[in-house]
Amino acid sequence: MSKKSTQTLEDIARLANVSPSTVSRALNNSPLINPETKKRIQTIAREQHFRINASARNLRLRQSNTIAFVAPNYQPELFSGTDLFGLEILSSIGNGLHTLGYDLLVIHVNPSEEINWAQSYLDSGRVDGFILMTSHHRRSQIKNLIDIGAPFIGWGIPIPQFSYCSVTGDNITGGLLATNHLIQMDRQRIAFLGGPEEALTVQYRFKGYENALQAAGRSVDPALLAYSGYTFASGMAAMRRLMDQAPDLDAVFVNSDLMAVGAIQVIQSSGKRVPEDVAVVGYDDLSIAAYNNLPLTTIRQNLPMAGKLLAENLIQYLQTGIVTNVTIPVELVIRKSG
Repeated sequence: MSKKSTQTLEDIARLANVSPSTVSRALNNSPLINPETKKRIQTIAREQHFRINASARNLRLRQSNTIAFVAPNYQPELFSGTDLFGLEILSSIGNGLHTLGYDLLVIHVNPSEEINWAQSYLDSGRVDGFILMTSHHRRSQIKNLIDIGAPFIGWGIPIPQFSYCSVTGDNITGGLLATNHLIQMDRQRIAFLGGPEEALTVQYRFKGYENALQAAGRSVDPALLAYSGYTFASGMAAMRRLMDQAPDLDAVFVNSDLMAVGAIQVIQSSGKRVPEDVAVVGYDDLSIAAYNNLPLTTIRQNLPMAGKLLAENLIQYLQTGIVTNVTIPVELVIRKSG
């Protein structure tokens, strides 16, 4: 290619087989670009005697002051009336971004598009970065975001060996607090009703449950374990399985408040009383926990703080390239269910 034909970022992008936005970041020495990719692009630019046009660069690098929350379209319940957690954390993120002068855009992602969706939004200048719930995204999608240098932050435990910004609750402590509370109530058959078994947050909450039992000289009974989705209906179904597996259970630690409300309905429908016969502890401290007919004892995650940190730490990353991994504290809130 002649010198004359390499006068735009698009020309360099074609030679490097990357997007124009990736070229722009690499030539501006952005910390968001993989060092090897950055070096390759800069080498191509030097070989082609490429010089950035300052006015064109400023136009291209204009900020949209908009952050996208990524909702995978294979999770139809996300942000619906059956997903109170998603609605509450989305509200907290929106408030956090508004304080910083940013707008929030909710986008839906096709699971078959590993990279294109992120690159498209960045290239168009519609958004400056992304917020996502990592438990709703495949490991390969997270890796691809990192590989293309997409600015993002995730709610949830960071995937080991990956470097990206994250905010999460202290899930092990949450499981420990819930189970210790039930042990102190002198409950002998304490069940664990988890979300999806493969989710890191569920595994960490189970670890807290297991640690509390072991510290009390008890062991985990497989008959007292059940896993499901995070919905009201799945909480009901899993509670029915638990009562079939262990009809003598006298307490249950449930991994979400919405599931816990469903579990309580099943317990009461069976003729047992909550908390007299079966104590119930939920997780998250959503608004439904306080306003349920039977106010729910639960583990509070402080979602307003979570949303604020997701917003602040992503904007900080956009400005400095500093990767932060923050764990927010949790606390036990005692009400009527246990």
